[in-house]
Amino acid sequence: MSIRKFPAAKRASMKPSRARISSRGMKGSAPTVEQKRFHAMLVAEIGCIASYKDGFFDGMCSIHHIDGRVKPNAHWLVLPLSAGNHQDGTGAPRRIAVHPWKTRFETKYGKQIDLLRECIVILIDRGCNVPEGALLAAGMDPKNNPASVVADPGRLTATI
Repeated sequence: MSIRKFPAAKRASMKPSRARISSRGMKGSAPTVEQKRFHAMLVAEIGCIASYKDGFFDGMCSIHHIDGRVKPNAHWLVLPLSAGNHQDGTGAPRRIAVHPWKTRFETKYGKQIDLLRECIVILIDRGCNVPEGALLAAGMDPKNNPASVVADPGRLTATI
């Protein structure tokens, strides 16, 4: 039995074609500088919001997007979460992770949008200048942000 050999040109045309995939990775826009500053402010001032509600500070956080990363206002609708409260199987043991245990997480800590509003109130109470975009995305009135209206000379206003 002989093996049939084809010329190189013929062999090239016989290979299965690979369709070129055009991808930018995750669709949607990258966070703006102002949004990145808001993320940094959340992590620096509050740390993990779930740990905060459990009574301790955990500054080793990542930013969790409440409703995906591609929808409008996605980079404003975020929570600072420690590894154990963000992804199951990471971080400290016995933490309830929002991925994949969203219902359990929200039963213990509250709805994610309410946690974001709580974070914003904490930032305002600490004199931080919360960006208007974050307030609007969270459904809060930007006029209620005293740090952005008039800074009291006797009070430090943190802007990150």
